[in-house]
Amino acid sequence: MPPDSAPVRRRTPRDVDRSRPIASSLALPSAHVDVIEQSHERCAALGLSRIERTDFAPLGRADLTVVRERNQRLYSHAAPVMEMLFDQIAGTQSMVVLCDAAGTIIHSIGDDDFLSRASQVALQPGVNWAEPSKGTNAIGTALIEEVPTLVHADEHFMHANHFLTCSAAPILDPRGNILGVLDVTGDHRSYHQHTMGLVRMSARMIENHWLSDDFRNALRLHFHSRPEFIGTLMEGILAISPEGRITGANRGALEQLGLSGAALRMQSPESLFGTTVAALVDRFRSPLATPMAVRTERGNPLYLHARFNSPLWRDGGSAAPLIAGSADGLPAGGERPRLAGGAWTGAGSAAGDRQEAAVSPGLAHLLTGDPQMAGVVAKLQRVLDRDIPVLVLGDTGTGKEWLARAIHQDSLRSRQPFVVVNCASIPEPEIEAELFGYAEGVYSGTRRRGAVGKILQAHGGTLFLDEIGDMPLPLQTQLMRVLQERQVTPLGSARSVPVSVAIICATHHKLREKIEAKAFREDLYYRLNGLVVTLPPLRERTDLAALVRRMLDAGGDGRCLHLSAQARALFERCTWPGNLRQLYNVLRTAAVLAGQDGLITPEHLPDDFPDDFPDDLLHHARDRVDVVAAALAAEPVPSRAAPAMAPAAAAGSSLQHLELQAIRAAVASAQGNIAQAARQLGVSRNTVYRKLRCKPSASS
Repeated sequence: MPPDSAPVRRRTPRDVDRSRPIASSLALPSAHVDVIEQSHERCAALGLSRIERTDFAPLGRADLTVVRERNQRLYSHAAPVMEMLFDQIAGTQSMVVLCDAAGTIIHSIGDDDFLSRASQVALQPGVNWAEPSKGTNAIGTALIEEVPTLVHADEHFMHANHFLTCSAAPILDPRGNILGVLDVTGDHRSYHQHTMGLVRMSARMIENHWLSDDFRNALRLHFHSRPEFIGTLMEGILAISPEGRITGANRGALEQLGLSGAALRMQSPESLFGTTVAALVDRFRSPLATPMAVRTERGNPLYLHARFNSPLWRDGGSAAPLIAGSADGLPAGGERPRLAGGAWTGAGSAAGDRQEAAVSPGLAHLLTGDPQMAGVVAKLQRVLDRDIPVLVLGDTGTGKEWLARAIHQDSLRSRQPFVVVNCASIPEPEIEAELFGYAEGVYSGTRRRGAVGKILQAHGGTLFLDEIGDMPLPLQTQLMRVLQERQVTPLGSARSVPVSVAIICATHHKLREKIEAKAFREDLYYRLNGLVVTLPPLRERTDLAALVRRMLDAGGDGRCLHLSAQARALFERCTWPGNLRQLYNVLRTAAVLAGQDGLITPEHLPDDFPDDFPDDLLHHARDRVDVVAAALAAEPVPSRAAPAMAPAAAAGSSLQHLELQAIRAAVASAQGNIAQAARQLGVSRNTVYRKLRCKPSASS
């Protein structure tokens, strides 16, 4: 509540005029009275009636399910906070209400007898309480004013709501956009001045949870003018990108710094606090570090603490990890992958698994020196937010979903859902229900209640249709209709639902060949390929070393992982048929097997890794004469081996002899361990067995 010294406006004779707001019995600041009067004027202009009780029926169960699923993330953050808030007000004839950004109630808890009374004025889930629907009320007026709002008793525009007292606070995301409203409503006789304080603190708690979820991999600065308040709801929090930009802030940060969200995002830690990102990372690398005393540009003293979870900040934020999420075998979810104790780990939480919460790097992070990838990124950056569908082509494992997530992250839809549909992995009878959803009663058993389809789940965000070339032909017709009409009709429903999504598709098929084979609709093809980009296979890229370095730099267990010269040579020779997926898996295995010195050698690579060399050792024998000769010199060939080579053979004139000698020497050196010998030679075990069974021809 505002301080007692604030100017107070009490009831005047004009308040008796029913055309104006009826002031409550509370002594409230004049600013509050002005807010109520302005709200009443808006309601009168809308033609709302104060006396007639309009029937505001709640949404049907299916529609309410859609609204709740669209706001699942808001609910997941708010629900536990609502439970704690209700514990503070239980038994006071009150309820706690959560609304979305449109004013529709999506969840409520409260005293049973008061919930029954509230339902008589449609204060229940599924009902919209925006001002145009319910007149002046704390929820609807807070949405318009975008500040915590109290509406007490006869301050409500509609007479039916005069028995209520409502305290509501908007819930904002880190960029200042309204996510919803948290409200406590009770009998007007149970009003308490501290209720608004509880609501404001609870809304702030939800906002802080949301910020931490959004920026779990960012450097987060926690500050307050009093060090004991760091870690409380009163602290300010800033999220800092690897480039040193401020990308998010909580309400406490805006209040303490006296800046708007837009003005704050123009600043940096150096301009605000006189310190650099590198200095902060160095100081707070230790968990025992104490808050740092700093001064703002206005000279105000603050205490600052930095927190960072991701190994991204190991070198002071100078290197962004390459991988953030991909259905092509790369780690997905919120926490960027790291090599901890020899094992790859991720976020490890339900929050990290939510699609909306997945934080992926943008397109700029895909630039690792390969000119083909640079061309792909340049094209995509030019069509961002132009409502142009993107079709991504490329071999399996090249990172098509990874690219789609980067496009989404750089778009204006980045705060909305990113929904993936793999058209090849869903059984054909189920894919229609997965995409479009289905109404209640369409199916029996566990699916009886109905469900929202993937397209509606992606409303406002991005829908990624992976392996679009495997979509059944009948479903292509329905997808075409959705793209044209921008609305979805769930199975078993006669009602179409408007939808706004950005479409990104991917496939490894040659769609023109499928069109000729009548397996893919030509009109859908031209609808989807607004911009076609092709991801090059790993064997054609020039940035293999940079990719390996980026993946290894994600290590967070204290080891400096690196390849030996022999392992590096094997990597360069490999054709990488599995592309980035295979590279990631090979490095993951090698990281587990490598010692404490972090050196990855050929013996740490999977046994079948050399199977991906072209024509095995024979094809490259001339390039490996020096390697084989060195092996022969280091380990004498046993007497039972083939006769020693003539000098001409050592020069490469008898490749078959040279090859067999090298294999026998390696097997002898490994004391008969075929797997170890194969790793030393850079070939597969099958190759060793096959070569040992063969004898050199007489002509060789």
